[in-house]
Amino acid sequence: MENPVKQKLNRENINSTTLFPIKVVQFGEGNFLRAFVDYAFQRLNNEVNFNAGIAVVQPLEGGLVHMLNDQDGLYTLFMNGVKKNEKIQDIELIKNVVKGINPFTSFQDYLDLAKEKELQFIISNTTEAGIEFVDTDTLNMQPPVSFPAKLTVLLYERFNHFKGDVSKGLTIIPCELINYNAATLKEIILKYCDLWNLDNQFKTWLLESCTYHNTLVDRIVPGYPKNEIEEYNDKLDYQDNLIVTAEPFFLWVIEGDETLKQKLPFHKTDLNVKIVDDMQAFRTLKVRILNGAHTAMVPFSILYGNETVRQTVDGDFTGKFVNQVITEINGTLDMDKEEISNYAEDVMDRFRNPFIIHKLSNIALNTVSKFKVRVLPSLLQYIENNKSLPVHLTYSLACLILFYKGTWKSSVLPVNDNADIVEFFKKAWSSNDFNKITKVTLENVEFWEQDLSKINGLSEAIVSALTEIETNGIENGFVNFKSKFNS
Repeated sequence: MENPVKQKLNRENINSTTLFPIKVVQFGEGNFLRAFVDYAFQRLNNEVNFNAGIAVVQPLEGGLVHMLNDQDGLYTLFMNGVKKNEKIQDIELIKNVVKGINPFTSFQDYLDLAKEKELQFIISNTTEAGIEFVDTDTLNMQPPVSFPAKLTVLLYERFNHFKGDVSKGLTIIPCELINYNAATLKEIILKYCDLWNLDNQFKTWLLESCTYHNTLVDRIVPGYPKNEIEEYNDKLDYQDNLIVTAEPFFLWVIEGDETLKQKLPFHKTDLNVKIVDDMQAFRTLKVRILNGAHTAMVPFSILYGNETVRQTVDGDFTGKFVNQVITEINGTLDMDKEEISNYAEDVMDRFRNPFIIHKLSNIALNTVSKFKVRVLPSLLQYIENNKSLPVHLTYSLACLILFYKGTWKSSVLPVNDNADIVEFFKKAWSSNDFNKITKVTLENVEFWEQDLSKINGLSEAIVSALTEIETNGIENGFVNFKSKFNS
């Protein structure tokens, strides 16, 4: 018997025709914002009657707004993961997107968003490259090229429409993955004011009536489940062309004060949104534990023979090693110990998520620069705190050096980095002398922004680790290295 044809997903077919007033203009219609910000505002609507509709603006000429409009802004979010070793899958139909606008084809509709009386928030995720200043953008372009220029045009339209009303300023919350994202965006908006010779009253309104909030976002969003789409659609009684998948973990840190907490009452929900004076400690937490453990495990685990992150953390030896890497990192962080411990526990759950296949080879890109930013600060802080080397982080650095040799046990390794870095290691490994290889690598200030060979005992420890790995392999080599280390 054939499956019945499913109804198209739209508001009429699901009997949800009431639209919320537009309180949010969101630049970006991609998977991340739909699985993160739109979900968060839906939680506010459901739990505290926030009554916020979202108008989505397509930031680039090629985008998905037409698909979003074709489904009346509706789509299904699947949250798949592991919590305390238990598999979970939550399904939610997101209903708070009320319209999608393509400013490249409907510029007047875009400008009309500025006239929405209840508009309060600007949200964006236009990728790291999106917050840029393009000096050829003009006020009269329909639309300008850059996202900050588009936003400046919208804000200027709002300022003029409401005649500079101070109560019509907006709360601007960018989610691009750059540090100080809001401060950078604000600076560029003010540059457009100067470039376009906009009046000082507008600039005063931007500075005094609008607020800008740096953020940290943390959720893995694999997006559209292309390879399993039939399996996902089988769980729905309608046809959805915009299914998005995400992990259950959610963290949104927003810099703000009590006023912002009242505007965004996430404290009345159990969603993990933190409105804080300074988000840098949380950024460090994420970079050091989540990203740092990722980077530290890659060479070590590939050399061991694993292919995925989950395989790594589920392995008896490699899983314990990653746990100990995180323990060493945790001790270097200067913030609430319970906060650190809870985040670290969540990270291990995220690493073993069976719904997300993270290939180690895919995250091996630019490992040297990633190690410098994500892992080296923990290694150095550990040494400063304990006056000794961290066993696991030191061993992971030795594995990195060996990984960049490019071959291991007759296999080609998935080294993927700048040509000059690959060439450096090729030349270094041509000697096959562990002392020389370690010396030139640790002394390379271009890699580490300092001479690591000056750290007491580090060169000797790396040489010892390389010797053990070469002789006894990754696992037995580590056992011997650790016993020498502790003797």
